[in-house]
Amino acid sequence: MSEVIDAHQHFWDLKVFPQEWLGVPAHRPIRRNFLPKDLAPLLRKCGVDRTVFVQTKHDTDENRWVLSLAEETPWVAGVVGWVDLASPACEEQVLEFRRHPKAVGVRHIVQDEPDDDFIIRPAMLRGLKVLEKHGVPFDLLFFVKHLHHAATIARLFPGVPLVIDHLAKPLISEHRVLGWLDDFRAAARFPNVSCKLSSMITQADWKRWTPADLKPYVVAALELFGPDRLMFGSDWPVCLLAGTYAEWIGALREILSTLSKAEQARIFGGTAARFYRLKGDPR
Repeated sequence: MSEVIDAHQHFWDLKVFPQEWLGVPAHRPIRRNFLPKDLAPLLRKCGVDRTVFVQTKHDTDENRWVLSLAEETPWVAGVVGWVDLASPACEEQVLEFRRHPKAVGVRHIVQDEPDDDFIIRPAMLRGLKVLEKHGVPFDLLFFVKHLHHAATIARLFPGVPLVIDHLAKPLISEHRVLGWLDDFRAAARFPNVSCKLSSMITQADWKRWTPADLKPYVVAALELFGPDRLMFGSDWPVCLLAGTYAEWIGALREILSTLSKAEQARIFGGTAARFYRLKGDPR
């Protein structure tokens, strides 16, 4: 049986690393701590073997904290952390992070930056050059309005493995593809760009979504990226705002059920293992 990898999940301890965005009333259901002990039973129930943690803070201390959790948690296969790409200390931070065998990539929360062109500022481009030098994958956390930058970054840094988180958050609740699909297609033309089928239910109607609402976006991703450049991610615990872990993975499995077993295996594990160069298999 093929290994199943959740390529996008989070932990947080609000006393250690406060999550300011949880102050929004709609986010109250997840305004508490989420740690490995909370996720483990969900993984067992849903047949998920390993996960990749993805950063939540612009803080290298979070890297150290999560890597220490990963040392105690065999099923955490990799950690996508944060380094200050715009800092002169960028390379030093990259080298420190990469010394840990479970350090597998870097992300910056571009969607929260006031400047929509933040990712192409000269200082950020210098930092991306450092990632290219060391072969470090980079997660692109974009809203649709940022997505046109994906092709630019891919062209400038062909040696950086890039992955678009959450399909760049198209407005599934409004059944919209205009303003998203063209830039999504442009990004897919570059072989160093992959995409995560993640966080889709939180872009849909939280109370009324169905797999049918998600299917057009999954079909578009399949047509443009193919199974070799797509990976499943839960975005747990954020996904809990719109459904359970089991409901989300169940919906995606239903949508992808017409694919061959080999194609499904790549989306549900193989692509993530290759993209992040995950080591071993604990089973």
